[in-house]
Amino acid sequence: MMFNSLMLAGMMILTCCLQVGAQTASTSLPTDQSSVNCKPSTVNTKYDQFFLEAMVQRQKGNHDAAFDLLRHCRDLNPDAPEVHFFLGQYYTALKQPEASMACIKRAAELDPENVTYMETLAQAYINRQDYASAIPVIKGIYERDKGQEEMLEMLFQLYQQVEDYDSAIGVLDQLEQNDGKSERLSMAKSSLYNRIGKSKEAVAEIKALAKQYPNDLNYKAMYGDALLMNDQKDEAVAVYDQVLAEDAENTRVLLSLRNLYEGLEKHEVADSLTRRVLLGSHATTEEKIRLMRQEISASETAGGDSTRVLDLFRQVLALPQPDADMALLCASYMNAKKMPRDSITPVIEKAVAISPDYAPARMQLVAFAWEADDMDRVIALCQEARQYTPDEMLFYYYQGIAYYRRDSLDRALSAFQNGIGVITSESDPAIVSDFYAVMGDILHQRGQAEAAFAAYDSCLVWKADNIGCLNNYAYYLSERGERLSQAEEMSYKTVKAEPKNATYLDTYAWILFMQGRYTEAKVYIDQALQHMDDEQQNAVIIEHAGDIYAQNKDITKALSFWQDAKEKVPDNTLLKRKIKLKKYLKE
Repeated sequence: MMFNSLMLAGMMILTCCLQVGAQTASTSLPTDQSSVNCKPSTVNTKYDQFFLEAMVQRQKGNHDAAFDLLRHCRDLNPDAPEVHFFLGQYYTALKQPEASMACIKRAAELDPENVTYMETLAQAYINRQDYASAIPVIKGIYERDKGQEEMLEMLFQLYQQVEDYDSAIGVLDQLEQNDGKSERLSMAKSSLYNRIGKSKEAVAEIKALAKQYPNDLNYKAMYGDALLMNDQKDEAVAVYDQVLAEDAENTRVLLSLRNLYEGLEKHEVADSLTRRVLLGSHATTEEKIRLMRQEISASETAGGDSTRVLDLFRQVLALPQPDADMALLCASYMNAKKMPRDSITPVIEKAVAISPDYAPARMQLVAFAWEADDMDRVIALCQEARQYTPDEMLFYYYQGIAYYRRDSLDRALSAFQNGIGVITSESDPAIVSDFYAVMGDILHQRGQAEAAFAAYDSCLVWKADNIGCLNNYAYYLSERGERLSQAEEMSYKTVKAEPKNATYLDTYAWILFMQGRYTEAKVYIDQALQHMDDEQQNAVIIEHAGDIYAQNKDITKALSFWQDAKEKVPDNTLLKRKIKLKKYLKE
């Protein structure tokens, strides 16, 4: 009696472990199943014990042990579908696709009523792009449970993959029977009919949709488009006229007629339809923008005469409620046509007046001011923009840079610090990196070295290869004689990135010098001097050259460099002492 009770308890535990094990599979191994309704296919005690232990080990995450146990289970009972199913998952994890496929197919063959096995098999076929084999499996799943309409959607896609368009249409018929006629289904069927050369059926499909919903002019317009697509121009125009009789400003029909008359080279008629759409109140902003882009493209193809396009823009922007996007498109076009900035700026200012919180327009004004080197205007534009779009990081950035270029360090730092408050995970890493880099430079100039280094660290988190930051960070560390190994590593990255940059070469040479590696330092300071152009006659680089040559026992050359540096900075007391004592002095 006790033995039978234990057996019953063991079977109950085994069933629970199977379910838990399957749930574990969804997180531990590559499978789409969240649960598997499988049970031991035999009451063989030995098999049950090993399978139970395999599931326990799987749940614990001991997958090597579980895998070995499952293979042993397969030897004990090769007709147990659950064993093949779980082994298939392990073979997938082991990147053995053929073994995995064989196991999944075997599980499905042994228990074809198990939906999970069949869905897994279908997905395996699809992953292998064996769409023809996936189709009967998906069909079988749907036949067993016609509530799974997503299977029909999948069949529709699969039939298109194997170019069986008649069967794909049949699936759409079934979906239509289940859910009723809809625009999505009718358009899909019409498209397929056109693909297989059945133009009459394609048109009839849209006609039936329009007939079923006679009060929806959109469907009637679609019917006209279907006629036009099948070269039935007169019939299409007749349908369009019916629509316009009920809705004289129907944008879809007006655009279809415009395209028709453009194709027939009746440009005056097409032009009147273009203006009717652009100057009317029914078309959306997106439709008007798209139409203007078409006009621009056609104009450029015809030779690029901007007169007509600019006239269209002028009329559209003169409407009582013009759109900021249209104004900005006009400005972009004028810019592309290389028109004077003073003629473009009023258009952008109009966009700003229409939508004060329209950041792209304000940013274009900032760009113009930046190109004109008008930092005062950049600052004013950014300050105003921050009031309307306080979360736009770029306005803080450009305002901070403008203040920095005017040597207004406190205001620059304030702008950057305020801008950091609007940084998000979606922000441009390059811009954020520069935020922190310039902040670091400002903080260092203010004598706040530790705060500057913290800013540089933040900069490099956002963009590890910010070359300017790497150079400044490395140089300032070398000046303090701190973390020289780290400084050398950072500086070397800049030299590798720009091997002819005199500033970066000088920094690297100086770090080597600070490490006592005078011979190596001389190699890089010579390269720095070689690549230092006339406009970059930097007294610091030349003084460094003197220091490095002095430590390399060439005092004559060192004195020559120090004298050259002294001519550029005659008040440098340390230089005077070096020259007088004819030796390198640290301070």
